[in-house]
Amino acid sequence: MEDFLIRRDHRKLQIKSKEKIIEFLSSEQTGRVASIDENGFPQIIPMNFVFINDTIYMHSHIRGEKLDNIKRNQKVGFEVDKSLEFLPSYFSDPTDASLADTLYISVVIKGNGSIVSDKKEKTIALNGLMKKYQPEGGYEPIKPDMDVLKGVEVIKIVPESLTGKYKIGQDMDMKSRIDLAKQILERNSSTAKETLNVMGFRIVDNELKLIDDTPW
Repeated sequence: MEDFLIRRDHRKLQIKSKEKIIEFLSSEQTGRVASIDENGFPQIIPMNFVFINDTIYMHSHIRGEKLDNIKRNQKVGFEVDKSLEFLPSYFSDPTDASLADTLYISVVIKGNGSIVSDKKEKTIALNGLMKKYQPEGGYEPIKPDMDVLKGVEVIKIVPESLTGKYKIGQDMDMKSRIDLAKQILERNSSTAKETLNVMGFRIVDNELKLIDDTPW
């Protein structure tokens, strides 16, 4: 299968590394699949998913609107996002609320959706989902001859395009980026440590240090 297209440009918010996109998709728990209903409206549903061999797989009940939508129209969208840190407006100005912002990572896929009929592929997808969501084990791996395959459908999305964006202060000059990291550390939200880590900062000898200037 040919590699799917990763749209590339010079915008600083674009994720240019396919490896980083795969790493992000593999770590996140919830994606949103968008299909078109019989009246032409988009239907968006949160789903568990796994990314295997450049393909999104999701399990589903054997009946449902999203299955009908995909059978009728294979063009679908899929999106995964992670909100890292809300940046209060007072980080930039003491009174201007319009300056509030958010640091984030997101991946958007446009592709073709279908229902998997091949038992071997279906088995690979379901075992992949179990491995992702229950990595500690404690279950018997699914095999192609098991009756359980009859009670579940597997949806696959083969991407035609995949776009990743992230905002972690990489569009700022170094001084502004460090100042922002210090503000995040001082505010000490529940996500502060994770955000600073994603931004490439570590606390070394009780001081905030930029360890990785290009973590993405």
